[in-house]
Amino acid sequence: MSLYEYEEGRDIAVKDPPFYALIQAAMRRADTANLEMLKGCWPEVWLELRARYNAPGGMLQSELEGDEK
Repeated sequence: MSLYEYEEGRDIAVKDPPFYALIQAAMRRADTANLEMLKGCWPEVWLELRARYNAPGGMLQSELEGDEK
């Protein structure tokens, strides 16, 4: 890890994003090997990220149905 990466990580932590938002961001930016590792650690996050990525506006069908009720 470089000093730059350390400082960027510190700046991100100060912004206090939700943990799973960080995991999803890491998945989006990961190379193949690191993505596989992240998917193995958080398979449910990967499945939701993939579902939302492919859904219009990131909204899942269950959320769209909830708006109609």
